[in-house]
Amino acid sequence: MTVRIGVVGTGAIGRDHARRINKVLGGAKIVALSDVNRVSAEAVKNDIAPDAVVFSTGEELIASTDVDAVLVTSWGATHEQYVLAAIEAGKPCFCEKPLSTTAEGARRIVDAEVAHGRRLVQVGFMRRYDAGYVALKQAVNSRIGAPIMVHAAHRNPAVPEQYATPMAIHDTMIHEIDVLRWLLDDDYVSARVLFPRSAARSHARLKDPQIVILETAKGTIIDVEIFVNCHYGYDIQCQVVGEDGIASLPEPMSVQTRLSAKLQNDILTDWKDRFIASYDVELQDFIRAAAKGTASGPNSWDGYVAAITSDACVAAQETQGAAVAIELPTRPALYQ
Repeated sequence: MTVRIGVVGTGAIGRDHARRINKVLGGAKIVALSDVNRVSAEAVKNDIAPDAVVFSTGEELIASTDVDAVLVTSWGATHEQYVLAAIEAGKPCFCEKPLSTTAEGARRIVDAEVAHGRRLVQVGFMRRYDAGYVALKQAVNSRIGAPIMVHAAHRNPAVPEQYATPMAIHDTMIHEIDVLRWLLDDDYVSARVLFPRSAARSHARLKDPQIVILETAKGTIIDVEIFVNCHYGYDIQCQVVGEDGIASLPEPMSVQTRLSAKLQNDILTDWKDRFIASYDVELQDFIRAAAKGTASGPNSWDGYVAAITSDACVAAQETQGAAVAIELPTRPALYQ
C-alpha cells in the first residue's frame, strides 16, 4: 500500500519533509499540498511533487478523499486546528512541534483523540529517533544504574533579533523537555530557571544564557544550559550520572584532522545537519503506522506534557530562582 500524504504548510521543514517522502523514503507519496502562501505550495509541487494537487486551505486538503494521512508543518499557532481536523476525519497525522502553542490547545487534541478511540497523532520530536539518543537510552536502561543527575546543554551559534527569552523554552528547550522525559521514563514535578551573567550578544528582550533545573517524580535532578548565541556552533550535550556509572551522548561523527599544528574536529553549525538522519527514521515510522490507519512514536499526551512543562519553565523565568510546580492530570488509558 502506498500512503497518500497531504502536506499542510510548505515552508522550510514542510518542503524538506515532502522531499524526504518522495525522494528518500518508501511506502508513501505526496498527493496534496496547501500553504497560506500559495506560491510556496506551487513551488514544492513544481520541484518535488508534480502530481500533487494544491488546495486553497488545509481543511480542504484534510477532507479530500484522495488523502490518507496528513503532515502538519505550518506555523505553530495553526497546528491545533489542523490536527483536530485530521482527527475528526479519522486520518493519521504527523504534527511538527509544538502540538499546540498552549497547554489548553494540546489538551483539546488529547480529548479529541481519546474520544475517537484510536491513536492518530505523532508529534515531531525527532530526537527520540536519533541514533545517539537511542544508544544513550540503552545505556541508561541497562548499564549505569538508576539515574541520579542529568547535565545537558542546547547551544545555538546565533538566533534572529526577534528571538526573546521565553522562546528559549518554547522553541529551543522543548526538545530537551521531551527527550529527557523519554530517556529517563519519568515525569517532571518542578522547574527552576537561573540566569548567569548575560553574554555580550544578548539584548533587552533576551536573557542569554539561562539554566533550567528540572526535578522528576523519581528524584532525578536535571540541569539544562540553554545558550542560543554561543557563536561557536550548534552543540547538543547530554550526560546521565547513574548509581554505577556515567553515560554521555555520542558526538556526531566527524573526521578528525591533524593540521597546522592542531588536532581538531569540526563542530556543526546547522541543526538540520545534526539531526538529518533522525528525520528519515521518524517519518518512515509514521508511514508504517499510517498504512495501518494509526500512529506511532511521540503521541498527543507527550505533546501535552511538553506544553505543560514549557509553561512552567516560562513561569519560572519570572520567579528569581524559585521552583514552579509541574502538575499533570491523569494519563488517559489510550496513552498508557
